[in-house]
Amino acid sequence: MKQTLPEGLIYKVKAILSSIEWFASRLVPTPVIRRGLGGGLILLLLPLLSLGQLNESFSDGDFTQSPTWSGDANSFMVNAIGQLQSNGPAVTGATIQLATPSQAAVGVVWEFWANLRLATSSGNYTDVWLIANSEDLKNSSTSGYFVRIGGTADEVSLFRKDAGKGPVYVINGQDKTIASSNNNLVRVRVTRSINHEWELSIDLSGTGDNFVSQGTATDANYKTSAYVGVLLRYTSANSKNFYFDDFLITDTQPLVLQDAQPLNAQELELRFSKPLLQTEAEREENYTLNGSIKPIAAELTAPGTVQLRFTQNFKTGANTIAVANLVDVYENALAEPKELTFTYTPPAVLPNYNELLISEIMADEAPAVGLPAQEYIELYNRTEKVLTLKGIRYSDATSTTTLPDVQLLPKEYAVVVPNTQVQNFTKYGKVIGISNFPSLNNSGELLQLRQPNGKLIYAVNYADTWYKDNSKREGGWSLEMIDINNACGGIENWTASVNPQGGTPAQANSVSAANPDNTPVILVDITAIAPDKVLLRFNERLDSVQAANISKYTISGSIAVTNAQVQGPLFTEVILTLATPLQERQLYTLTAQSIADCAGNLSSQPLTATFALPSVPEPGDVVINEILFNPRPNGVDFVELVNRSDKYINLQNWQLANTSGDTISNSRSITVINYVLAPGQYVVLTSNPENIKTNYPAAKQETFLRMSSLPSYSDDAGTVVVLQPDKRIADRFSYTSDMHFELLDDVNGVSLERIRLEGPSIANNFHSAASAVLATPGYRNSQLQEGVMAQRMFQVSPQVFSPDGDGTDDFTTINYSTDKSGFVANITIFDTQGREVRKLARNELLASNGFFQWDGLRQDGTKAAIGYYLLYIELFGLNGEKSVHKEKVVVGGKL
Repeated sequence: MKQTLPEGLIYKVKAILSSIEWFASRLVPTPVIRRGLGGGLILLLLPLLSLGQLNESFSDGDFTQSPTWSGDANSFMVNAIGQLQSNGPAVTGATIQLATPSQAAVGVVWEFWANLRLATSSGNYTDVWLIANSEDLKNSSTSGYFVRIGGTADEVSLFRKDAGKGPVYVINGQDKTIASSNNNLVRVRVTRSINHEWELSIDLSGTGDNFVSQGTATDANYKTSAYVGVLLRYTSANSKNFYFDDFLITDTQPLVLQDAQPLNAQELELRFSKPLLQTEAEREENYTLNGSIKPIAAELTAPGTVQLRFTQNFKTGANTIAVANLVDVYENALAEPKELTFTYTPPAVLPNYNELLISEIMADEAPAVGLPAQEYIELYNRTEKVLTLKGIRYSDATSTTTLPDVQLLPKEYAVVVPNTQVQNFTKYGKVIGISNFPSLNNSGELLQLRQPNGKLIYAVNYADTWYKDNSKREGGWSLEMIDINNACGGIENWTASVNPQGGTPAQANSVSAANPDNTPVILVDITAIAPDKVLLRFNERLDSVQAANISKYTISGSIAVTNAQVQGPLFTEVILTLATPLQERQLYTLTAQSIADCAGNLSSQPLTATFALPSVPEPGDVVINEILFNPRPNGVDFVELVNRSDKYINLQNWQLANTSGDTISNSRSITVINYVLAPGQYVVLTSNPENIKTNYPAAKQETFLRMSSLPSYSDDAGTVVVLQPDKRIADRFSYTSDMHFELLDDVNGVSLERIRLEGPSIANNFHSAASAVLATPGYRNSQLQEGVMAQRMFQVSPQVFSPDGDGTDDFTTINYSTDKSGFVANITIFDTQGREVRKLARNELLASNGFFQWDGLRQDGTKAAIGYYLLYIELFGLNGEKSVHKEKVVVGGKL
């Protein structure tokens, strides 16, 4: 005889069978399930229920164990047919709860049966919590998701509850589905995918055969759980009218590695879709970084979170973490070994010295070649660090601006332009706009980058000679650094861009190539800038720490060095402080040993140089020794000075000028740095040393001193003025083109040379350079004549000369010496026939000693014939006395 089961138990069996069928349908083909739910098949599928996180039918009659429900235990009971039934105090507004642990949160199906044998209202409803972070479901700070059955709308809906806030709808179920006054039977199913897609379905028959969707939604606010449970609110008459059964939580989704986030340079946090089995989660061998690197520790820091720690830093940029053999707490494994790429960006830091470079300079933007007609600089991060530019001070020689809060990734370029030009440069790469963009000098200047506290980051003192291409230096082409790993390089590591557009802003430079510095440093010069201070200048940047070691320097005369200060920002100069003051007109020798440059190259041999303490100059100490005022076509002028004193004289802040009428004008600075002339030393002043060297190959290039420009010196006539720093005239020479030897066919490119070093700077003491050399920049004048001390009042030297321009005895001099002042002389030249050849001097006032020059030319400018000539000299005194002197001279030549 068939036994009839109670209604609730019938629902329970049907629910179990429905859940098994639903679960099995996801594991085996549907036709297999649909063959029938005979006992054999049920027995086959029942073990699969062990995969569920919760399977609670209350069949054991006890909700306090297996699993343990806690909370208001005295307010619930398991009734005779195995259902959880409310049994709370009959008090209106009472709230009772039960909760049991559950970590199911993502990729989960929740199902349960309920019957509210009452009329639901705002005071009679139940919240079935699917996900809760606390077992105290009454606490307003508890957060998660719950299904509400009842309420004023008599509905079944899914809500989200945020801590401290009221619930909000996730899925608003159909109103009036729970509208019975005494029998609201419902089976609820909620699914959540690994992509956080929710669906709420209800079956009002309670069997699980007729589920109807109440809607779908996406919500990812809470991805972990600690508890599930029920929360009831009722009036006094309904304290025993809530029934629950068949709580089934199933989790059959494969475990998914969702995210990898670096916590710092060596720690990585992995986040999974579900809670992990601890034993496998903490096996270091289950993780591999970048193909081969294993962590030294793996720690399960949260149910679905693993923290890995490595002994080496992550790569900046893309990294790969591989994970294998992990399972969740419900024994769902990773579908297969999983790889995930994550990006590591180190914290941004301020750059230190030579870590942030100026790698390109557009100083002269016009005429534009292909880029926007705008000056710019390019920055380059040569490190593996992320650099912040916030507060960095960028300056040129006259102004400073501050860079904005921008980050540069390792090996990244960025172009810096005025704010108004940003849009014009975005297509080239990263652009940084700034206000008050410092204008760049076409000819060159010092550019610096400094930290907000003033600490030097980088400095470059570019010049237009760095283009190494005269056409490109005229505009439209940028200067590019050749080797960005040779940060200390100067002219040898910069050149004009070869990109057809004229530059490569925010991109790798077009001239990029290996160009390492493998040469040791050279001591260029040394200057005593005070009796107790000496300035050393080197050809390249030094290792500033090593160069500050005083033990590396010794000075002759047992003069001790007490301090060595390397001068920024270029670190090419060192100031030594001496224990004993130097003496004027005394030569010293400095020796520097084991000096390293910025690249680490060490001088293998001691560096030596001689120097002296400069003296205060007097007018006439340094004089004009040679001038080229009428250069060849495409040539340039030069002025040569010579120190004819026994002093060491510093030319710093001296000036070269010309005259306008009787006024000195157009002054040009000779040099703003120390430049000491030793006794007898020459210096050649020109705007283009390369041009002078090309036109005069014998020129001594080491004597050249480049000036940005010389005052204008006319080809016809002009005046050269040399000014000391105190504005006194050191020397002055007025020239005309008529001073050139008249027999020269072409005077272009021929200089005028001083004849007597000690003589005055007057026309009579200058002569055209020998035709064989045309000019002698930087070395002994071709027409130099040593001073002749007349043994008598007049003396001719040489007595035989050949005015052929070969540089040997091209003229003769009539030297004189008097013991009185005020003599006036007439000099007339006659040939052997007594015919007048030339009036050499007329009413010339004589100094105490000096000379007259005869170049062998007749009065009409023709060359005198070879032979003897008489110099007829008339001398007149202040008191009317007169004397006559006769000297012989021979004009020689090739027959």
